[in-house]
Amino acid sequence: MAILALHHLSKTYKKQLVLNKISLTIDSPGIWALIGPNGVGKTTLLNVITNILPESSGTVELLGESNKGHKVFKKVSFLQDNTVLFDYLTGYDHLNYVCKVHKLNKERVREVAEQVGMESYLKKRVGNYSLGMKQHLLLAMSIVNEPELLLLDEPLNGLDPTSAILMRKILLELGKKNTTIILSSHNLNEIDRLTKNVLFLKDGKLLEVDMSEHETVSYYFTLPNPSEAHAILREKGYIVEETANGIVTEIPSSKLDMLIDEIKDHSIEIKDIHKEVTGSEKLYEEVFGVRGQQR
Repeated sequence: MAILALHHLSKTYKKQLVLNKISLTIDSPGIWALIGPNGVGKTTLLNVITNILPESSGTVELLGESNKGHKVFKKVSFLQDNTVLFDYLTGYDHLNYVCKVHKLNKERVREVAEQVGMESYLKKRVGNYSLGMKQHLLLAMSIVNEPELLLLDEPLNGLDPTSAILMRKILLELGKKNTTIILSSHNLNEIDRLTKNVLFLKDGKLLEVDMSEHETVSYYFTLPNPSEAHAILREKGYIVEETANGIVTEIPSSKLDMLIDEIKDHSIEIKDIHKEVTGSEKLYEEVFGVRGQQR
């Protein structure tokens, strides 16, 4: 049984073809990132998958069932933007309503509020929420039913660093519990931390990519004498660049210990080592151009 299956899915607005005969099958749990410039059709695709918008042609199956049947949404959730929230209701009101729809115990309200870190403002009206607080509430509403398939439209939008880290941890935990997650996002750095499975949407078509085949791992060393370390490592055949307070190198993790030993053998103190993984941004530039092609 496929978790998600799209068969020749198309969507046309007037004369504009937004989705062009897209076919995709996801048959094992994981996290997938849906990436593309503004206006390319990411939200449209998610809306069609969840039957909020009708497709022009093609079919969608969720957990082996048609997306036309409402019962499948007992196991599927969709986090939309905050326009679905009501300013005059509290966060508790929203969560309690979702629990009633799914016939869940009210105790789930407290559990998910604690899980996403919104206990302190659960009883406040949503009209007084910040953008980040609204994102927390939307996430809580989407995981109340412990979905097998979770779709999220820009869940990282408007989050401060602390909230972004919390959101990432929650999504990774859900992924470990075999929840399949598909999220759209412009935050490519966070995408690199969340998943290697990327779906680029361009010209109405999906390009599925395994980012582990494209990612670059860089190690930044903070050193008291960068020039000395740079010269030594270059002489040993390492490709390194000197920075303001150290050196940076792209090297397989299997060779990292050898490089560290080389530095220590020359009595150079290593004050700090920082690892940085990049991939989606570079590939994004290749797929869409440096500035991205707006549509």
